Amino acid sequence: MITTPVVIDVRRGAIDDLGDLLADQRISAGGRVAVAVGPRSGARIAEAVRPYLRDADFYTVEGGTVDAALRLAADARAGRSYDAIVGIGGGRVLDVTKFAAARLGLPMVAVATNLAHDGIGSPVSILDNDAGRGSYGVPAPIAVVVDLDVVRRAPARSIRAGVGEVASNLSAIADWELSRRLHGEPLDGLAVTFARTAAEAVLHHPGTVADDDFLRVLAEGLVLSGLAMVVAGSTRPCSGACHEISHAIDLLYPDRAGSHGEQVGLGAAFASRLWDDREGTARGDLIVECLHRHGLPILPEELGFSVEEFASAVVRAPDTRPGRFTILEHRNLDKDAVLSAVHAYVHTVQTRGLRRADATHEHPAVDR
Repeated sequence: MITTPVVIDVRRGAIDDLGDLLADQRISAGGRVAVAVGPRSGARIAEAVRPYLRDADFYTVEGGTVDAALRLAADARAGRSYDAIVGIGGGRVLDVTKFAAARLGLPMVAVATNLAHDGIGSPVSILDNDAGRGSYGVPAPIAVVVDLDVVRRAPARSIRAGVGEVASNLSAIADWELSRRLHGEPLDGLAVTFARTAAEAVLHHPGTVADDDFLRVLAEGLVLSGLAMVVAGSTRPCSGACHEISHAIDLLYPDRAGSHGEQVGLGAAFASRLWDDREGTARGDLIVECLHRHGLPILPEELGFSVEEFASAVVRAPDTRPGRFTILEHRNLDKDAVLSAVHAYVHTVQTRGLRRADATHEHPAVDR
C-alpha cells in the first residue's frame, strides 16, 4: 500500500475551489479547518479564500523553524476542534504546517504558492533548529493544490529554483544505483520511476516559466518527487551528492546561501562530472543545459561563491549525511583533488560557451 494524496489539483483557478475540494473529498464537509499562511503573500491569499472557507480559522506562520511549527500546533490546539489543517504558502509555510499537522494528528492539505522545491507533496519537513537545519519525517499531505494563477505571481526566481530541484533527481538516482551496485543498498524501482519521470519531463520540456504548460509539468514533477520519497520511505530518490553539497553550503555560508533549488541544481551539475563514464557526462550536460536555459546558476560565481569556497563545500558535503553513499563518498577526493575537479568543471562549462555575461546573482527574500 502506498500513501498518496486523495487529490492533486494543478490548474488555473484551483484555489477558488478549495472549499469544494475539502467537502467533496470528505476532508472537511463544513470547512472547519485551521489555515496557516505566510507573512507576505499569505494575507492576500487568506482574503481570497476566506469567502470559500467561512468556518475556518487563520494563523500566520513566521519563519521556517521548529519553534514556529510548535507554536502553530499549540495555537491550533487551543482553538476549536478542526477536521484538518491547510497550509497556504511557499516551502517554509508548508514544512511548518506539515510538522504541526503531525503533532496534532490532523490531515494536512498543501496549497503551494510557488514552485521552489519538492516539499509540496513530500513526507519531509525541513526546519531550522538550534543546531542548524534538520529534516523531519512527517505524513505526506492528504491533498495538494497548485493554482497556476497564484504561482505565476511568485518571483520568477523562486519558480526557476524548482527546476533545479527536480533536475537534481537524476544525480540522486545515479548515487542510489551506485550504492546498490557497490554496497547492496536496497533500491525501490517505483520510487526511481517517479523521480526519473519527474526529472526527464522538466529537463526535456521546451517551455519556460512564463508558460502555463511548463508550470504544470514542473508542479507535477515536484509532486511526483514527493511521491517518490513516500514510496522509498526516505529522501533517497531525490537527494544525493547534490543535496549534500547544498547542505554544506548552508552550514559553511549561512548568511550567503542561495535558494535550495539553485544550490542542488549546481551540486547535481558538478557531481555528474565526477563520474568516469559516458552516461555521467551525458547526464551532466543535460542538467547544465537545462539550468542554463532557465537562468539558474551553473558556475559557483553565479551563486556568489569563489571556486575555492565551492570546493570547501564539496569537501564538507559528505559529513552532512553520515551513512549516505554517493559519488562523493565513492571518489573520496582530498581537498586538492576536489579543488582540481571544481576547476575542471568550471573550465568545461566556460569552454562550452554557457557562461552568463552577468555572473552576479541576487538573493531576494522569498516566501518559501
